[in-house]
Amino acid sequence: MRDWAVKRRERTRHLIELGGLVVKAGLVDLTDDDRATIYGAFLTVADKLRGEERSNALTLWQRKGKRAFTAESADKTTTQASPSPPPPAR
Repeated sequence: MRDWAVKRRERTRHLIELGGLVVKAGLVDLTDDDRATIYGAFLTVADKLRGEERSNALTLWQRKGKRAFTAESADKTTTQASPSPPPPAR
């Protein structure tokens, strides 16, 4: 495969993963899929990262994200390990 095609696929995968995070965070549902609102929220985050609170914001958001990933992973493990409930009695 050509180098440009590999890079394009890598970029596409990266963008899809980022979009998945937008959905996972609930932003699509919370904004009724309003792209302007989502973009505005991202611009607000970017402004904060350009400011004096950059370090604190990054630390806080990284911790929160790691906790959410861990909790989600634990939920999946628990769900997969739990047997299905028995069918209702008739």
